[in-house]
Amino acid sequence: MLNSLDGNVSIIDPITWLEIKRIPTGREPHHLYLTPDEKSVIVANAGADSLTFIDPRTAEEQRTLRGILDPYHLRFSPDMKWFVTAANRLNHIDIYSWDGTTPTLVKRIATGRTPSHLWIDSKSTTIWSSMQDSDELVVIDLATQTLKYRVKTGAMPADVFVTPDDKTLLLGLTGGDGVEVYDVAGGKEPVLLSKILTGKGAHAFRSAGDGQHVYVSNRVANTISRINYRTLAVDATFPAPSGPDCMDISADGKLIMVGSRWARKLTVIDIASQKILRQVNVGKSPHGVWTLDHVARQ
Repeated sequence: MLNSLDGNVSIIDPITWLEIKRIPTGREPHHLYLTPDEKSVIVANAGADSLTFIDPRTAEEQRTLRGILDPYHLRFSPDMKWFVTAANRLNHIDIYSWDGTTPTLVKRIATGRTPSHLWIDSKSTTIWSSMQDSDELVVIDLATQTLKYRVKTGAMPADVFVTPDDKTLLLGLTGGDGVEVYDVAGGKEPVLLSKILTGKGAHAFRSAGDGQHVYVSNRVANTISRINYRTLAVDATFPAPSGPDCMDISADGKLIMVGSRWARKLTVIDIASQKILRQVNVGKSPHGVWTLDHVARQ
C-alpha cells in the first residue's frame, strides 16, 4: 500500500493482515506497476521525480531511479517496448523506450492541464489519457509519438479502462456520479455512447479478471460498483468507507483490497457477502495498492 503523504510503502502480511514494515520511497508515491518480466514492482514517486523498484516476492527494495519528472501515473505497453508516465503537475506525458532494465526518454508530449490516468491498447499502438483539470480525453499514437485526438468529457475525468477487445473505453468522472462509455475501436477518435451511473466521485478501475466485469471506486459515495462491461450496467455495489481509491482483487476473486484514502486504512471487502471483512492501519493518504496474489490483468 502506497502512503502518498508519508512518502513510503506499507508492507502487509496477507495471512495476519498486519503491517510488518515500511519502505521509504520519496515524496508522493501515488501509483505502482509490475515490470513486464515480473521481477520488480515500480513505485512512481511524483514529488521526488523518481522510481523505486521493489522485489514483488520478498518486499525488499532493489534500487531507486532518479530524474524521471513527475511520474504520477505509469504503464507499460503490452509488447514491453514502451514505458509511459503521466506528469500530473507538469502537464505532459513522457514516452520512454524500455530495454528490460532502464527507461530512456524518447518523446515528451505537452498535453494540457493535469494528465491523470493512462491506458495502452493490447496491440501497443494507442495511449489514452484523462485530463483531470481540462475535462478531456486525449489519444496518442505510439508509433509516431504524436497526440491525435482531444475530446471533451464530463467533470474531472480520472481512471481509464479499455475492454480486452480494444473497442470500448470506460472513463471515471471524479467530479460527477458515474462512468462515461466511449467507442474507441481501431484507435479512432473517441465517440461518447452512454453514461453508467455508479456513484459520486467515480475514480479508479480494477478488472475482475473474468473477462466480463470491472470494478470502479466511487470516492465521494464511499462505494465500489461492479460493472458488466458487456451489458454496460452495474450489477453489484459494495460499501467502501472513507474515500475508496485504488484497488486490487485477490487471485481467487473473493476479496477486494482498497485504499481508504481519508482514514489511513486498507479496507478488505468480501465480494460474495458484499461486506467489509477488516481494515488494516497504514499511513497517510493511502493510494496505490498491489498484491502478488491477484486475478489476471485485463
